[in-house]
Amino acid sequence: MAVGEEAKGVVSEGRDPRRWVILGAVCVALTVIVVDNTVLNVAIPTIEDDLGAGPAELQAVVNAYVVVFAGLLVAAGLLSDRYGRRLTVVVGLAILLLTSLGAAFAPSTGWLIAARTVMGAGAALVMPGTLAILVHVFDPEERVKAFAVWSAVGSAAMAAGPLVGGVLVDEWGWPGVFVINAVLAAVAIVLVGWLVPESRDRRNRPVDVVGAAAMTLAMGAFVAAVTFVADHGPLSPTVLGSLAATVVGAVVFRARQRRAPSPMVDTGLYRDRRFVGASAAVAVLAVGTGSVLFVLTQHLQHVMGYSPVRAGLAVVPLAVGVVAGSPVGARLPARIGHRRAIVAGFTVTAAGFAVLALLTPTSHYALVATGLLLAGVGSGLASPAVHTTVLGAVPPDRAGMGSALNDTHQQLGVALGVAFVGSTVAAGYRHFAPAALDVRSGSSLGSTLSELADGQRDVIDAAHLAFTRAQSVAMLVCAAFAVAGGAIAWRALAPDHPQQPKE
Repeated sequence: MAVGEEAKGVVSEGRDPRRWVILGAVCVALTVIVVDNTVLNVAIPTIEDDLGAGPAELQAVVNAYVVVFAGLLVAAGLLSDRYGRRLTVVVGLAILLLTSLGAAFAPSTGWLIAARTVMGAGAALVMPGTLAILVHVFDPEERVKAFAVWSAVGSAAMAAGPLVGGVLVDEWGWPGVFVINAVLAAVAIVLVGWLVPESRDRRNRPVDVVGAAAMTLAMGAFVAAVTFVADHGPLSPTVLGSLAATVVGAVVFRARQRRAPSPMVDTGLYRDRRFVGASAAVAVLAVGTGSVLFVLTQHLQHVMGYSPVRAGLAVVPLAVGVVAGSPVGARLPARIGHRRAIVAGFTVTAAGFAVLALLTPTSHYALVATGLLLAGVGSGLASPAVHTTVLGAVPPDRAGMGSALNDTHQQLGVALGVAFVGSTVAAGYRHFAPAALDVRSGSSLGSTLSELADGQRDVIDAAHLAFTRAQSVAMLVCAAFAVAGGAIAWRALAPDHPQQPKE
């Protein structure tokens, strides 16, 4: 199916002779987005110490990026469909380059949160175009392989981010994690601009700026409400005000959608069981997967006493699991069907979280490695089937919008995961902490340890125990979300008929 005329610089869908090289360029752009988020996890304890950030501020540093990213994805997808996927990706990478440099010189937590907010806008411009480009250069028979590579690179970058971050934090402090983002963005700009052909939607649909802002307000306010519950209580003015802003944003967005001649979101997709089932499943799973490193890097550094570099090395099994699981995941839909492939992957991921729930202050690292390896394998098994199921329901001309919706569901799950699971750990830590610790609202394990002397071994051990108990509850919550995602996929997706792959 043609997307445009060669004279306009628009490629047709099918077998582009450079498709695998184009996939490499797209994966570099994807790596920038993923590393921008995960490389920060290992720097969280250092930022906490250097900038005096509390638990809510640390969650805001992570979620400022994720919330804006998720809220603008649909509008960014429409921009990429209208003005060209390659152009939109390059502009987004340029924004990421500049804001990463700005974050590296942040003098305060507020400055850092502001920089991360603008980074989210840049990432939103990049992400939809990556999958949309693949839809247009690969034919349907090869897409599952391309998506498997795309997913493996993204997941491996997610797991490798803490390792890279650990090295950079040891060498240059936490600003180093943002300098590497700027370097990667510069490389990606050159590769995408040089190698990727342009493609766009033939219909030139308008972009609703007000609707996009309303969606971002609704999502950001809801995540903020979840974040503030642990410290302020569910009926506090802060939480209730955030929920009110959520309602306002949702109502405005709905009103704009009903009146727009060309709505931002094709609501007809939500009547397709494939799209709804896979999207809902991956959103629920992301609540767990998006928060596990946020919590675990604190355990590795504060409880196990690892340096940032060693903590980064400690999460490498997650990347190993993804790399090992992805090739199998690329073949699974043809052998057992998409629904069973998704459920199998989610089940293995849940098992990994359950293993991590067994951690205590004296646990051996082998337990950490086993849990992360299982979580990575599960992600590798499920991701190709999820992406092909979601995008298989979207017309090729609207690949940017479809990719954006897919990413929106996932990133909303990530943001809620960091907020909800992070708040669970914070509340659990205060609940399990003995009176001798004098843990107050807003306290964290890091802030507690900074106030204790080395000789107070008994009190330090009590703080470690309180944190690991809270962490165990959080990991069981993550496992429950993974199981729920598998159940949603099994219930919502119709059984498909697997066929043996062509030789």
